Amino acid sequence: MKHIFEKGQNNQTLVLLHGTGGNEHDLLPLGKLIDPHANLLGIRGNVLEYGMPRFFKRLAMGVFDIESLKEETERLYDFIKSSSETYHFDMKHVTVIGYSNGANILGSMLLHYNQAFHKAILFHPMIPIKEIEMNNLKEVSIFIGAGKTDHMVLVDETLALKEMFEQRGATVDLYLTELGHQLSRDEIEHAKIWYEKSQR
Repeated sequence: MKHIFEKGQNNQTLVLLHGTGGNEHDLLPLGKLIDPHANLLGIRGNVLEYGMPRFFKRLAMGVFDIESLKEETERLYDFIKSSSETYHFDMKHVTVIGYSNGANILGSMLLHYNQAFHKAILFHPMIPIKEIEMNNLKEVSIFIGAGKTDHMVLVDETLALKEMFEQRGATVDLYLTELGHQLSRDEIEHAKIWYEKSQR
């Protein structure tokens, strides 16, 4: 998969997953805001939609191609694991950060694998898949940032996703802004506070 890796000065690694139309560079500034000393791994989605990179196919707006989702979830998870060997970082010290489409495939990885990552930050995620077996997310900490006026992801869906994670044993912190689907500095700052507390 197309990606960029920037070596940091501590033992933490941030894996960065962009939104529709983004690329592996998009969230590097966000990663540096969250932890300026961490390794950064930016990954480009494997699928193109009208020339725009995404992490999996969709059939229509908000309607996911489930077979593509499952296939790309496995491919991305395997790539992150193999990258930990290539770039010599510890999977126990990985925080995955996703925005929009990137948050959706991150949610899918969390729901498909037992304790795939210990920490995850999802900005404006949807429920990626509803019909899925219960897995184990104990000792997994998740931050969700969302907007009360987001017309792409309604608050009820955000709350339902939070409940899905909690039913599996995860600890979930939800921060709601008064804004829509755009990523705001306010929620980034709250994610940074959450991240720093999670390091203690």
